[in-house]
Amino acid sequence: MRAVLDGHASRVAGIIRRKATYAELPEVTRHNADKAADYLLAKAPYLDYPTALTAGWPIATGVIEGACRHLIMDRMDITGARWGLDGAEAVLRLRALTTNGHFDDYWRFHVQQEHQRVHANRYLNQTAPT
Repeated sequence: MRAVLDGHASRVAGIIRRKATYAELPEVTRHNADKAADYLLAKAPYLDYPTALTAGWPIATGVIEGACRHLIMDRMDITGARWGLDGAEAVLRLRALTTNGHFDDYWRFHVQQEHQRVHANRYLNQTAPT
């Protein structure tokens, strides 16, 4: 685990395979070792933990899974709900704004843009009477 966190996922995959060969693991157990090594090799470009840790990014999948559950699953996975792509995206954007605490700023901007689109652009100098 420490070697993967240090950015050596490919090296760990090789070690897993060598140890499995040296231990003469039975086929079922060897298959699981190879599967773990294959995973590390396939995901190695995404396992750049040194960069993530230096930047202060979360590396635990639980954080990401929790955010996905909160933002997406809690709203989209309601029994009987049917979502089109446009409607689902609109709802998820609003949920993200609310979760991040940016909804009030967004709403002020939205009202201002709607006023411009619906009213102000119909008047001289783009200014509606107040």
